[in-house]
Formats: sequence, C-alpha cells, structure tokens
Amino acid sequence: MVGPEIQHVTQTGKVNKCLSFGPFSRGWCLSTRLLTFLKCRSRVRVFCTHSFSIKTDMELGSIISAVRSKRVLLGDEVRPAIIVIKDGKIHEILSDSDFSGDVAGEVLDVGDRLVMPGIVDCHVHVNEPGRTSWEGFWTATRAAAAGGVTTIVDMPLNSIPPTTTLGNFHEKLQEATGKCFVDTAFWGGVIPGNQLELRPMIQAGVAGFKCFLIHSGVEEFPHVNDWDLHRAMKQLQGTRSVLLFHAERDVQQTTEENGDPCQYSTFLQSRPDDMEIDAIRTVTELCLQYQVRCHIVHLSSAKPLKLIQEARQAGAPLTVETTHHYLSLCAENIPAGATQFKCCPPIRGSVNQEQLWSALKAGQIDMVVSDHSPCTPDLKKLDNGDFTEAWGGISSLQFGLPLFWSSASKRGFKLSDVVRLLSWKTAQLSSLDNQKGSLAPGYDADLVIWDPEREFEIKEASIYHKNKS
Repeated sequence: MVGPEIQHVTQTGKVNKCLSFGPFSRGWCLSTRLLTFLKCRSRVRVFCTHSFSIKTDMELGSIISAVRSKRVLLGDEVRPAIIVIKDGKIHEILSDSDFSGDVAGEVLDVGDRLVMPGIVDCHVHVNEPGRTSWEGFWTATRAAAAGGVTTIVDMPLNSIPPTTTLGNFHEKLQEATGKCFVDTAFWGGVIPGNQLELRPMIQAGVAGFKCFLIHSGVEEFPHVNDWDLHRAMKQLQGTRSVLLFHAERDVQQTTEENGDPCQYSTFLQSRPDDMEIDAIRTVTELCLQYQVRCHIVHLSSAKPLKLIQEARQAGAPLTVETTHHYLSLCAENIPAGATQFKCCPPIRGSVNQEQLWSALKAGQIDMVVSDHSPCTPDLKKLDNGDFTEAWGGISSLQFGLPLFWSSASKRGFKLSDVVRLLSWKTAQLSSLDNQKGSLAPGYDADLVIWDPEREFEIKEASIYHKNKS
C-alpha cells in the first residue's frame, strides 16, 4: 500500500510527533456559513510520511512559518513552492526566487515529498458519548491524524444520545471538547417526530442531517417513513442545509435464514441492489419536489446511477458518495466467516466495483469517504463468523488516502483527483469549502505531506483506531 504514516505540525506552529502529544485545548468556531466545529487552538496541521526526517537543526517544538517542497499540488499542477503560514491560515504561496526567508519561525523543507490539502472525511462514526468501547473522539481523531485526515464530520449515530435534538448536540460538543486531534464538525439526525428540532440545530451549527430509510442497527436512531421525510423537507426548505440518506429500503423478505450464515453470499443476497434502487428513487423524487440539497451516502451498487443522473439533469440538487471499501474490496474475495468485511449496504462483486470506478471518473459519483463505523470484536462475531448476526461496519479512517491512491493510480486517476474527491468535494458537502480543501491564501493551513510512490505494510501496532480487528 502506498501512503503516509504521520508527524503532526500544529498551527501555533509547534512541531509534535503525532500520537506523542497530550490533548489540545479546543475552542468554539463559528464559520461564515454558521457551521460549528471544534477547532484546535493550535491550527497548522502538517502530516508527513514516516520516511521523512526533520532536519537536525529543527527540533520538535519549533515554530513553523513556512513549508517548502519540490512538489506542491496547486490545482492540476505539481510544482516547487513555499507555503507561508500566518495565524493558522495560508498567507501566500511563493516560488523559491520570490521567498525572502523573512518569517518569524522555521521553514520546514520536506524535499520532494508531495504537499497537498488535508483530507476532509465527512462520514465518520465516532460513537461518543455512550459507546466509547467502540470508538471515541480521542482515538478516532488520532487515527485520522495518522492518515492525513485533518477534518472529520461526525455522524449523529451511534452515540447515546444521538445528535437528534439541540440538547443532544450540546452534550456531544461537551464530550468532544479537549479530545480531538483534528478539526471536527457534526451532522445532526432526522428521526420520526424531531422535525421541529432541525432549525434550532441548524442555528447551532450542525453541518446538515442524516436519516435512514431502513433500520439503522441501533434502537435510539429509528428510520423514517415518507410522512417523516415530507415534514423534514418542509423544515429544510429555504435553508442552506443538506439531508443525507442511508439509501436502502426493504423490498423483499430477507433470505438470510435460507443459506449458511457463515457464507458471505448469504448476507449479500439479503441486501440486493433493488434495496438501493428503491430508496434512491424516493430520494430523487423528494429532492426534485422540495429543491432541498440531498446527498446519498455510501453508494455500493452501480445500478441506481442512471436514476441519479436523470434526477440531476431534471434539476435535483443531489450529490452522492461511495467509500474506500466498496472501491477496494469485492464480494468474490471475502472468505467464509470473515465478518470484519460486513457493512451495509454490502460490498458487491468485482464487475460492480469497476462500474463504481468508472462512475467516479465520469463525475457521476462526487466524493469518496471512509464511513468509519467501528465496534467491539464481540459484536463482529469473529468467534463464530456469523454474517447474519455481526455488526455491519468497517474501520478505515486511518487508511483512506493510501487505500484510494493505491487503487486509483492504477486506473489513471491523478493526484488532483485525490484532492477533488477526498478533500474539496467533501468540504463542499459539509459547507467547509470556504476554509478547507484547497491550497490557497486565506484557507486553513491543513497540509498533508507524503510520498505517493512509497509502499508500506499495515501492522497492528501502527493502527490507532480503538478496535483494530
């Protein structure tokens, strides 16, 4: 696998070994788009590959005022540049000949390592408060930092309580304060009966809302019906918010009991493509009717893409994501009992996977996220390998960048595509595109420094998720 292990340069600009420093004090930030997220007091985050060593004259704790590289990704172009940083923001980007060297702190020279915007992962289940045995802000954001993810957006479930009321949102903010190593924003949730909570949560700064059209897997976050959706859409009309859909719907009786529960094919047959098609048809109709921004999370089937394209052509403000596991794994290669690969919607076959890649290249799929959804080993049923009983979720927050590039580079994707799909489009969805996802003056100085050509092996000791299986 190609990708980074990380060091961390913070924006007061102290250089710290990632995962060896204590918790940062967090402050509140209200962006120009009224989005609340927890933001580091120390604001520059620079992540580098493990093969990079800071010069001997630059000790840990130095103040970084500029980053020099022979390879800086600026738009579609990779060229030598120096990024000058002031007050947590990119101040200017200069050539060597234009850089006077007159800066307050140190200049970090990373040689020919690639410098690009930090990853914005807008689909992360942190599970705190309430299920911190599954994950938590401390471990999730450490894992994010170790993978070049400088911003996450936390999902409204599987925390207890879920982020479905203003009070619950405030409780989550209190739990997260002081525990996050990267910037963290939050999605709210739409469940039956909470429609009057939506506008107060928008005013408080949630990035948008998520709902399920099928059982969510946890009792405290029930799925919605058509009536709930119409009521929610009416509340969201006229706002700049977005409604995210887990787009699966029951279309048949489950067939899980008709096959061997330890065979992946049994589980796959229980979640057919039609479940996504039926749900996405509903989403497109609502999106066109209300003209509220809608987003389909973790698309696994390529079959609904025609529906999505037709809705967009008709004027629907609709976006769609897929995930690293759908692009990297295929059903044919999942062994019997390997429940660590269970997720919902399911990982499908190799032909479908290549169709997802083609759609990504054609712009039919807008972005790629982790859908980091961990749990404890006992819930994964690793002891008996029963897919029908195992929790559905995969932990990949730390490894999204190398996973994506390892596969994408073989299919003709460029480094600028990585930024577009993993940083810029995800920042746009989360209303963070006025400060994240780009290397430009005025943007947050969230930088990833890595070697796209270097390969490394994932070892358990290097994984910073709470549950490593």
